[in-house]
Parts: sequence; structure tokens; C-alpha cells
Amino acid sequence: SGTPALQCYPDAIGVWAHAAHVPRSAGMIQSLVGPDPLFDHQAVHVRQPNEDSAQGMHGDSIIDTRMHFDIQLMYFPHDVPLEMGGTLVVPGSHFRRINEMDIARYQNFLGQVQMVCKAGTILVLHHGIWHCGRQNKTNQKRYMFKVRLNPRVRQLRLWNTDDLTADVTKHKAIFTQDTSRVEDVQTILGRFEPWFEDASGRLEIVNRIKLWRFLTGDDSFDVHYWLTRLENMPENRELV
Repeated sequence: SGTPALQCYPDAIGVWAHAAHVPRSAGMIQSLVGPDPLFDHQAVHVRQPNEDSAQGMHGDSIIDTRMHFDIQLMYFPHDVPLEMGGTLVVPGSHFRRINEMDIARYQNFLGQVQMVCKAGTILVLHHGIWHCGRQNKTNQKRYMFKVRLNPRVRQLRLWNTDDLTADVTKHKAIFTQDTSRVEDVQTILGRFEPWFEDASGRLEIVNRIKLWRFLTGDDSFDVHYWLTRLENMPENRELV
């Protein structure tokens, strides 16, 4: 732990050779945590054949309130059909900061996604995403190799942002678009996950706005005016 990842693995070793040296995978890593991130830890997860239970739902490690985030690479070395119990994730759960297995009693969530994939697939997660290994109902062991990486640089516009023009990011009229069809940033970040409640779901959107501002350095970005409204302090405004 705490060593630059490129120093931890010889170039030709398995999952890291795939992740660090295949252009699409390497670009994905650099876009999220920057060049030469720190190695945090690795693990080989095994789901035994014909299990009678699944792993408890959890978020890795302890409560983590940082805006900076780590990523976890989950590498599946063989085909994973549905009955083999691929890793299950709950999209959008990374803002619900929990202490490891606090939510283990819950086994299913609206909008959950279970990995069904081909050999060689890499799943990349924000470290706070809730996940678990599902029940393996086949006669074969299921393997997943995981690596956690920490950023060594400020996570500011690490990806190609040529398309983030002023026209794309400017404030738009609120509640006027069909959120199932439009693909601008505000609309994407304003979509509810299936498990969002009508009230608390808005708080999730505000957390997305804060993270997007952090990642882009654009402190004026907003969705539906929700965060700008909260920041309005008339006494700090110059009279025009």
C-alpha cells in the first residue's frame, strides 16, 4: 500500500498488463485518478460452487467523506453468466457513505446491476459504490481480481474536456427537458436512479453537482438551480 502502482507490477503481469498498458484501460485509469496512481491493495475474490448464500451488501473500508475518490478495478478472468453470481452494484450509491457492512441485511435494491460479462472484462467503480458478490449457483468457482488505486494528483479535468464548452455547461431552464432523451451534462446529472425517493433524491442530485464542480473546476455549474439557490447570499452581491 502507498507505492506507485507502476512500481508494484512487472509490465507483463496479468490484470495490470491489461489495465495499465491497453490504451482504453490506461486512458480510463488516467481520466479518473491521474497518471501513475498509488497502489492501495489487491484481492482475489472467490465465490464457491453451489453456494447457499450471497455476500452481504457493503461499501469497502470505513466511512470516507473526501471529495477526492479512489477507484477499484474488478477484473473477471472468465465468462460470468447470470447463474454464476457476478458482482452486483448499486449505481449512484457512492454518496450514501456507510461503514463497510452496515447495510448487509439488504440484498436487493431498485436499479441494481449484476455483472454478466465475458472473460477479460474490467469493471471500474468509485470506491464508495455499494456492491456484493452474488450467489454462485454453478458447479465451478467464480474468480474476480480487484485492485484499488489512489490518486496522486488533484482530480481536476483529468480527461479530455474539449467538448465542455461554455454553451454546453451554461445554466439551462429548469424542468423543461425530457430527461429520458437529452444527453447534455445537466440532464444526465439530473436523472434519478430507480431507488431515489422524490424528496431525498434531490439531495443526491446536489451531491452530483458538487462532485462535478470539483472535477471540472466550474463553480457556477448547476442543475435545476438547486445549488445556486442555496448559495445566494444577497449581502455578498454588488449592487448594480
